[in-house]
Amino acid sequence: MSLLTEWREEAYSQQNDQKKSQRLWEHYFAVEKGIYEQLLSDPETVVSGTVEELAAKYNTELKIMVGFLDGINDSLKTPNPIEEMDKDTVVSLDFDKEKLYYNMVEAKADWLYGLEEWDNLLTPERRKELYKEQKASGTIVRGKKVGRNDPCPCGSGKKYKFCCGRN
Repeated sequence: MSLLTEWREEAYSQQNDQKKSQRLWEHYFAVEKGIYEQLLSDPETVVSGTVEELAAKYNTELKIMVGFLDGINDSLKTPNPIEEMDKDTVVSLDFDKEKLYYNMVEAKADWLYGLEEWDNLLTPERRKELYKEQKASGTIVRGKKVGRNDPCPCGSGKKYKFCCGRN
């Protein structure tokens, strides 16, 4: 079983009692925040190493590091092979800062996109743009409804009720 599968089974298992699950996620979010504070404070340095080395570097357990890698993978310039990684797989944390901020907003992770380290990476205006862009991406916009007596949108020249609007 891959490390990612093990992480997902433990983290998202319906078998866990609520308190155990809550403790796991509280611990994970605290560790995640600490890792992001370190990464964002020195964005020019590309962190890489084996999964086990990164877990040791950030002083966390292997399973928590795997969860972190799962979370950040969509924000990396080159995604890591997380589906088949083991503790000796070399991974990179070379992230795209705008994509990372956007994905944090999408995840509703205000404890992450609200970190003060972002002040040195993205202007407040750009953060606001990315925030609005992400929020708008989930908004469904319906087109104007065709009225019975309007011209048919198929281009036939007939009224809608006599063309495509017939039952």
